[in-house]
Amino acid sequence: MIVLAHVSDVHIDGSERNTARTRRVMAYVDGLDVAAVVVTGDIADNGAEEEYAIARAELKTRHPTIICPGNHDDRTAFRKVLLDGADGTGAINQVIRVPGASIVLCDSSIPGRPDGLLDEPTLTWLDATLAAEPGPVLVGMHHPPAALGIPYVDGIGLGEPDRLAALLGKYPQVAAVLVGHAHTGAATTFAGRPLLVAPGVVSTALPPFEAGERPPVDYDLPPALAFHILSGGRVTTHYRALP
Repeated sequence: MIVLAHVSDVHIDGSERNTARTRRVMAYVDGLDVAAVVVTGDIADNGAEEEYAIARAELKTRHPTIICPGNHDDRTAFRKVLLDGADGTGAINQVIRVPGASIVLCDSSIPGRPDGLLDEPTLTWLDATLAAEPGPVLVGMHHPPAALGIPYVDGIGLGEPDRLAALLGKYPQVAAVLVGHAHTGAATTFAGRPLLVAPGVVSTALPPFEAGERPPVDYDLPPALAFHILSGGRVTTHYRALP
């Protein structure tokens, strides 16, 4: 049995509120026996180096960790602070391997835009990476490739999702797709696999039936995260809010 902690959308902006919410989530994770921590984007709210410096300290954990950018992130500052000045200017695509599984994170961000896309080099990289991974594999990114029933989120999701679906169709060892961006714990399917959305640490997005006449983002609900259990080729997800 492999347990992964899935954190997303911390939006570190220098405020004590967002930093404290991130700290609360990571302290909880640090006290648990998990194989790895997956963080699916929107790390720095404004993409500033000083925000990444805070994020680096607050996301530090005793567990192996993999982090991908979101639409609020800046690739240059992300590389400089979170990846120790790693070379490159394009998409930040990474793999982490734990005993019994691999997590492959793609950079779905488009600099300067809120919506997402896996560019051609990323799709080529993902294809080659999956071909070399025996599985099981979890593929992740920031932007959901399927609608979640929240209009303002669905309007800035992953573009050209059919290209990703076709690629994943070649690799039966992919057990699930992990994403963030939506600021709500959600589960649906994509390309015949579970599509598992991490809650937002900074806030919670509300679908129209829940928001009613209120703003569609709730800042008073507690920070939350997801735990994915991979066992016997099946993925089970638990969502946990931290008061």
